[in-house]
Amino acid sequence: MRRRRLKSPRFAITSDSLEALYRSHAPSMAVYIARKTMDAGVAADLTAETFAEAYRNRRQFRGRTHEEAVGWLYGIARHQVSHFVRRDRAEARALERLGIQCPQPADLELERIEEVAGTAELRHRVASHLSDLSHEQQEALRLRILEERSYEEMAARLGINEQAVRARVSRGVRTLALRLQRDRG
Repeated sequence: MRRRRLKSPRFAITSDSLEALYRSHAPSMAVYIARKTMDAGVAADLTAETFAEAYRNRRQFRGRTHEEAVGWLYGIARHQVSHFVRRDRAEARALERLGIQCPQPADLELERIEEVAGTAELRHRVASHLSDLSHEQQEALRLRILEERSYEEMAARLGINEQAVRARVSRGVRTLALRLQRDRG
């Protein structure tokens, strides 16, 4: 006789459970987002937006454990960061065309997020290691990451095939990641 495997009950995202998740994970999520955006003010805003989005979409959560709920939240956070980056670039271009400069927040909480996230140090380390890469890898990373060019566009611009462009980007990212890991270790 086969035993039926009982599924554990679904972890429900409720106001109370989301509040508990917020208390336990909002600080680390703000640090995570600050490291992605390099801006503590944006990190605070996107952390709040992440939890608001989680509440709005709480019925879509299908996980069964607290850990799955945390993973779901970080997935929402990744989406928020991605959406912000696309929106921010368009907004920055528009503001630049209009000659408008936005004031930067100077709140102690924002400074604390930056301090904990280590964004200033991380910027310095990335810039230092980036300058150690070959010119070809630097150019490939600039086109792909900063200018968000497609591999097809990059291949045409650099006069090489798409596979070579992908290899340059991959090697550059891998080299940077290894050097940053070595710094931390």
